[in-house]
Amino acid sequence: MFQQIEFSLAPRGRGFHLVTSEVLKKLPALPRIGVLHLFIQHTSAALSINENADPEVQSDLNEIMNRLVKERESYYQHTYEGDDDMPAHAKSSLIGANLTIPITDGKLNMGIWQGIYLCEFRNRASGRRLVATIIGE
Repeated sequence: MFQQIEFSLAPRGRGFHLVTSEVLKKLPALPRIGVLHLFIQHTSAALSINENADPEVQSDLNEIMNRLVKERESYYQHTYEGDDDMPAHAKSSLIGANLTIPITDGKLNMGIWQGIYLCEFRNRASGRRLVATIIGE
């Protein structure tokens, strides 16, 4: 069985946002066993799996990324879309545009403390588009 759907996540500001529940609400019933592949159709945001319990992890990750990739560096050439744009592209490349998650017994088979993150690197972004491909039986 193969299924593919496209959907949008609600708009969010810069930061690391736990979106597991929002993603699951957009998906059809999951197969007994299989794989979920998620792909974000943007170059200034990313997807990640990380801690789903302590929200301080989200703010710490945001601070880490903002210190790793700073705004207004003198060597940036791509600057006409705002101070947060070029750093957003770099951060997206560092983290990545896709996730692959196993499905077991009709549920995402993540660790107990794992959740799906939308990593939003723009200060203000519209809803982000995702493509979900479900492969299973």
